[in-house]
Amino acid sequence: MRHLPPLNALRVFEVAARTGSYTEAASELGLTHGAVSRQMALLESWLGQRLFSRSGRRMVATPIARSFASEVSGAFERMTAAAEACGIPDARRILRVNAPVSFAMRWLIPRLDLFHAAYPSVEVVVTTVSTVHEDLRGGFDVAIRRGAAGAGSWPHHRATHVLDDVDTLIMSPSLFAQRPLLDPADLEGHRLLATETRPGDWIDWLEAAKLPHIIGRPRTLFDHFFITRQAVMDGIGVGIGPLPMLDIDIAMGHLVTPFPHIRVQRTGYVALLPKSTEDTTPSTGFVEWLAREGAARQHQLSEEQAS
Repeated sequence: MRHLPPLNALRVFEVAARTGSYTEAASELGLTHGAVSRQMALLESWLGQRLFSRSGRRMVATPIARSFASEVSGAFERMTAAAEACGIPDARRILRVNAPVSFAMRWLIPRLDLFHAAYPSVEVVVTTVSTVHEDLRGGFDVAIRRGAAGAGSWPHHRATHVLDDVDTLIMSPSLFAQRPLLDPADLEGHRLLATETRPGDWIDWLEAAKLPHIIGRPRTLFDHFFITRQAVMDGIGVGIGPLPMLDIDIAMGHLVTPFPHIRVQRTGYVALLPKSTEDTTPSTGFVEWLAREGAARQHQLSEEQAS
């Protein structure tokens, strides 16, 4: 067998030598500066000589490293060309998407048939995280997280806004039939259900409903929203939920929104791609599709509120 150098370290080395900066290489590859440094140390250990030397605050490739990088870059280009030539043109591509549980269950998965109809050659594999603040580590092509898409918010990723998050009051049809909420003041005496991962939902909604005197009332707390949602559907109490992700439950009659006009705007969701992702990949097509779906639903919500 050939005695090959560590291939991942070679990939990082090629980018670092080409960009002339560990920092720029980290940004292009979606890695930390420390991860790039460790890969370079691994490759230098394998080769038995230094590839970069410090010049001020920068790590500069040595003359032999620049020559080596040219050979490595050419080898990668030849491998890419060979793979494209030997690949099956109509083979399905796997797209790995990582998203918060509630977003995956209530928004993404019910719409995947629409994406597959538009992109039949792409197979989406969904994995979930229990919190929107989960670290962005490898193992997926697209990550969905709560946050803004502004410059600097995600230094190692390209962020695209895909969905707004608007809170309103939710309850089960059976509980509404037993103890209807016809006015916000009717909330007195109802059990309030809250979620640890969505802090402040009740406080903000009660202020919007002009019911600040209820803010101090005790609430039954669950660790994640999908548990709170199930408790609401079971008629245990009333909760606060995001309208876009509850469309299906409302349409199927599993939930009702007694005061849909009383809404609280929340930080929405963004789709994150490594900065090195090319614009023609299935990942970018998926993100563009997500953004269109989210924009269409937001337009519908705006029209409903205006009417």
